[in-house]
Amino acid sequence: MASSPSEPILPESDFIIQGVTSNGKAFRPSDWADRLCGIMSRFHPDGDSAYGRHLQYSPYVLPAMLEGVRSVVVDGRLRALEPLAYHFLLSFAKDNDLLIVDACLLPDQPKSR
Repeated sequence: MASSPSEPILPESDFIIQGVTSNGKAFRPSDWADRLCGIMSRFHPDGDSAYGRHLQYSPYVLPAMLEGVRSVVVDGRLRALEPLAYHFLLSFAKDNDLLIVDACLLPDQPKSR
């Protein structure tokens, strides 16, 4: 269920930032999701912030195209790793009047041999 940017969501929950404002307009620039995820690329589960980390997205903050809308999927585990980064993402969505959707991310399935 989508919430308006002014409605609070649970601070440790997974969520999706949709590239649509509360009045239904597409958020610009069109590559906003890639840019935002690029900023968050330093945050990884192992805590390693090695130099080359900027060359791959964080597994906690990923761009996605969901039902034709550019979006950013945020894993709630980011809050435990870096609370300020987590709250930055929430603030970004609220400051830009973007829709926030509560989500429940499923763990990766083990690869079969």
